[in-house]
Amino acid sequence: MRHLLRSAVGAAVCMFGLSLGAQAQTAPPAGRLLASNCFQCHGTNGKGPGFDKLAGKSSNEIYKELKEFQAGKEGNGIMAKHAMGFTDAQLLSLSSWLSTQR
Repeated sequence: MRHLLRSAVGAAVCMFGLSLGAQAQTAPPAGRLLASNCFQCHGTNGKGPGFDKLAGKSSNEIYKELKEFQAGKEGNGIMAKHAMGFTDAQLLSLSSWLSTQR
């Protein structure tokens, strides 16, 4: 009986470890989930069509623009509303992800 219990516990621990490993492998890159909202207007991979193209911009440039929107320096439009919804850490992560799009 004791041997069966050890085997069951060992199997459960092994399965739990495998499931954690699988979850870690499927996690999206930092900032990608936050950027999913940007692509509604800025297009797939930030390449347009009618709005400002984000692809090819540096992380610093994107972050600076987002902070200006957040501070109200770039008007009171939809981008200001979006930018106000993010923390500085989220804006950095978002900017970093967007800067990788080509």
